[in-house]
Amino acid sequence: MTTVEPIRNKKDIKKVERLLSQQSKRDLLLFVIGTNCGLRISDILNLNVGDVRNKTYIQIVEKKTGKFKKFPINAKLKPMIDDFCKGRRDKEPLFKSHRGRRLDRVTAYYLIHNACKSVGLDEKIGTHSMRKTFGYHHYQLFKDVVLLQKIFNHSSPQITLRYIGIEQDQIDYSYNNFIL
Repeated sequence: MTTVEPIRNKKDIKKVERLLSQQSKRDLLLFVIGTNCGLRISDILNLNVGDVRNKTYIQIVEKKTGKFKKFPINAKLKPMIDDFCKGRRDKEPLFKSHRGRRLDRVTAYYLIHNACKSVGLDEKIGTHSMRKTFGYHHYQLFKDVVLLQKIFNHSSPQITLRYIGIEQDQIDYSYNNFIL
Protein backbone atom coordinates (compact mmCIF):
# COMPACT_ATOMS: atom_id res chain seq x y z
CA MET A 1 0.00 0.00 0.00
CA THR A 2 1.33 3.40 -0.95
CA THR A 3 0.98 6.15 1.60
CA VAL A 4 0.07 9.60 0.40
CA GLU A 5 1.66 12.88 1.39
CA PRO A 6 0.25 16.16 2.66
CA ILE A 7 0.48 19.23 0.48
CA ARG A 8 3.17 21.09 2.42
CA ASN A 9 3.32 24.34 0.45
CA LYS A 10 0.41 26.78 0.93
CA LYS A 11 1.00 28.19 -2.57
CA ASP A 12 0.37 24.71 -3.98
CA ILE A 13 -2.90 24.49 -2.04
CA LYS A 14 -3.96 27.82 -3.57
CA LYS A 15 -3.04 26.55 -7.05
CA VAL A 16 -5.24 23.48 -6.56
CA GLU A 17 -8.08 25.66 -5.26
CA ARG A 18 -7.82 27.97 -8.30
CA LEU A 19 -7.91 25.03 -10.69
CA LEU A 20 -10.84 23.39 -8.89
CA SER A 21 -12.77 26.69 -8.80
CA GLN A 22 -12.60 26.68 -12.60
CA GLN A 23 -13.77 23.04 -12.75
CA SER A 24 -16.77 23.17 -10.43
CA LYS A 25 -18.06 24.47 -7.11
CA ARG A 26 -18.53 20.86 -6.00
CA ASP A 27 -14.91 19.89 -6.56
CA LEU A 28 -13.63 23.04 -4.88
CA LEU A 29 -15.87 22.58 -1.82
CA LEU A 30 -14.84 18.93 -1.53
CA PHE A 31 -11.17 19.94 -1.44
CA VAL A 32 -11.66 22.89 0.91
CA ILE A 33 -13.68 20.82 3.38
CA GLY A 34 -10.98 18.14 3.23
CA THR A 35 -8.13 20.56 3.88
CA ASN A 36 -9.96 22.68 6.47
CA CYS A 37 -11.71 20.03 8.56
CA GLY A 38 -9.37 17.04 8.56
CA LEU A 39 -12.15 14.55 7.89
CA ARG A 40 -11.64 11.22 6.17
CA ILE A 41 -13.06 11.08 2.65
CA SER A 42 -15.69 8.54 3.77
CA ASP A 43 -17.05 11.10 6.26
CA ILE A 44 -16.95 13.96 3.76
CA LEU A 45 -18.83 11.97 1.14
CA ASN A 46 -21.37 10.87 3.74
CA LEU A 47 -22.46 14.47 4.43
CA ASN A 48 -25.92 15.61 3.39
CA VAL A 49 -26.96 19.18 2.63
CA GLY A 50 -28.84 19.36 5.95
CA ASP A 51 -25.66 18.47 7.85
CA VAL A 52 -24.02 21.76 6.84
CA ARG A 53 -26.69 24.24 5.68
CA ASN A 54 -27.33 27.07 8.19
CA LYS A 55 -25.03 25.38 10.71
CA THR A 56 -22.15 26.76 12.74
CA TYR A 57 -20.85 23.25 13.54
CA ILE A 58 -20.56 20.00 11.64
CA GLN A 59 -21.54 17.01 13.76
CA ILE A 60 -20.91 13.48 12.55
CA VAL A 61 -20.32 9.97 13.76
CA GLU A 62 -17.06 8.91 12.11
CA LYS A 63 -17.60 5.99 9.77
CA LYS A 64 -14.28 4.32 10.59
CA THR A 65 -14.23 4.73 14.38
CA GLY A 66 -17.91 5.12 15.26
CA LYS A 67 -16.91 8.11 17.42
CA PHE A 68 -18.88 11.35 17.61
CA LYS A 69 -17.11 14.41 16.23
CA LYS A 70 -18.18 18.05 16.40
CA PHE A 71 -16.23 21.02 15.05
CA PRO A 72 -17.00 24.58 13.92
CA ILE A 73 -17.37 25.55 10.29
CA ASN A 74 -14.66 28.15 9.67
CA ALA A 75 -15.04 31.53 7.99
CA LYS A 76 -13.64 30.27 4.68
CA LEU A 77 -16.09 27.39 4.42
CA LYS A 78 -19.27 29.11 5.63
CA PRO A 79 -19.95 31.26 2.52
CA MET A 80 -18.91 28.42 0.19
CA ILE A 81 -21.36 26.05 1.88
CA ASP A 82 -24.15 28.64 1.88
CA ASP A 83 -23.72 29.25 -1.84
CA PHE A 84 -23.37 25.55 -2.71
CA CYS A 85 -26.52 24.54 -0.79
CA LYS A 86 -28.89 27.11 -2.30
CA GLY A 87 -32.00 25.48 -3.73
CA ARG A 88 -31.10 22.00 -2.52
CA ARG A 89 -33.00 19.63 -0.23
CA ASP A 90 -31.64 18.80 3.25
CA LYS A 91 -31.78 15.03 2.68
CA GLU A 92 -29.78 14.99 -0.54
CA PRO A 93 -26.06 14.16 -0.57
CA LEU A 94 -23.85 17.23 -0.33
CA PHE A 95 -21.58 15.83 -3.03
CA LYS A 96 -23.34 14.20 -5.96
CA SER A 97 -21.98 12.64 -9.12
CA HIS A 98 -23.07 13.89 -12.51
CA ARG A 99 -25.58 11.03 -12.48
CA GLY A 100 -27.20 12.40 -9.34
CA ARG A 101 -25.90 9.74 -6.96
CA ARG A 102 -23.70 10.26 -3.93
CA LEU A 103 -20.12 10.87 -5.11
CA ASP A 104 -17.97 7.80 -4.51
CA ARG A 105 -14.43 7.68 -3.15
CA VAL A 106 -12.88 6.52 -6.45
CA THR A 107 -14.28 9.53 -8.31
CA ALA A 108 -13.18 11.80 -5.45
CA TYR A 109 -9.68 10.30 -5.67
CA TYR A 110 -9.41 11.08 -9.38
CA LEU A 111 -10.72 14.63 -8.90
CA ILE A 112 -8.12 15.42 -6.23
CA HIS A 113 -5.24 13.42 -7.73
CA ASN A 114 -5.70 14.87 -11.22
CA ALA A 115 -6.08 18.44 -9.95
CA CYS A 116 -2.85 18.16 -7.96
CA LYS A 117 -1.05 16.59 -10.89
CA SER A 118 -2.34 19.33 -13.22
CA VAL A 119 -0.77 22.05 -11.08
CA GLY A 120 2.56 20.23 -11.00
CA LEU A 121 2.57 18.46 -7.64
CA ASP A 122 4.90 15.47 -7.79
CA GLU A 123 4.06 14.03 -4.35
CA LYS A 124 1.94 10.92 -3.91
CA ILE A 125 -1.50 12.53 -3.65
CA GLY A 126 -4.86 10.95 -2.90
CA THR A 127 -8.00 11.83 -1.00
CA HIS A 128 -6.24 11.17 2.30
CA SER A 129 -3.77 13.92 1.38
CA MET A 130 -6.49 16.43 2.27
CA ARG A 131 -6.69 15.13 5.85
CA LYS A 132 -2.89 15.02 6.12
CA THR A 133 -2.67 18.55 4.69
CA PHE A 134 -5.04 19.77 7.39
CA GLY A 135 -2.91 18.07 10.04
CA TYR A 136 0.40 19.30 8.65
CA HIS A 137 -0.66 22.95 8.52
CA HIS A 138 -2.56 22.78 11.81
CA TYR A 139 0.65 21.57 13.44
CA GLN A 140 2.76 24.23 11.71
CA LEU A 141 0.40 26.95 12.95
CA PHE A 142 -0.29 25.83 16.51
CA LYS A 143 2.66 23.49 17.27
CA ASP A 144 0.28 21.45 19.45
CA VAL A 145 0.66 17.78 18.60
CA VAL A 146 -1.55 16.69 21.52
CA LEU A 147 -4.48 18.76 20.27
CA LEU A 148 -3.99 17.37 16.76
CA GLN A 149 -3.75 13.86 18.20
CA LYS A 150 -7.17 14.41 19.81
CA ILE A 151 -8.65 15.81 16.57
CA PHE A 152 -7.44 12.74 14.66
CA ASN A 153 -8.20 10.25 17.48
CA HIS A 154 -4.65 8.90 17.35
CA SER A 155 -3.25 6.89 20.24
CA SER A 156 0.02 8.82 20.59
CA PRO A 157 1.70 12.08 19.54
CA GLN A 158 4.39 10.08 17.71
CA ILE A 159 1.77 8.47 15.49
CA THR A 160 0.34 11.91 14.69
CA LEU A 161 3.74 13.37 13.79
CA ARG A 162 4.55 10.41 11.55
CA TYR A 163 1.07 10.55 9.99
CA ILE A 164 1.35 14.21 8.93
CA GLY A 165 4.92 13.84 7.68
CA ILE A 166 6.60 15.97 10.36
CA GLU A 167 8.77 13.11 11.57
CA GLN A 168 10.20 12.62 8.06
CA ASP A 169 10.65 16.40 7.62
CA GLN A 170 12.71 16.47 10.83
CA ILE A 171 14.83 13.52 9.72
CA ASP A 172 15.41 15.09 6.31
CA TYR A 173 16.34 18.42 7.92
CA SER A 174 18.85 16.76 10.25
CA TYR A 175 20.52 14.88 7.39
CA ASN A 176 20.62 17.93 5.13
CA ASN A 177 22.15 20.07 7.87
CA PHE A 178 24.63 17.55 9.25
CA ILE A 179 27.87 17.99 7.35
CA LEU A 180 31.23 16.85 8.70
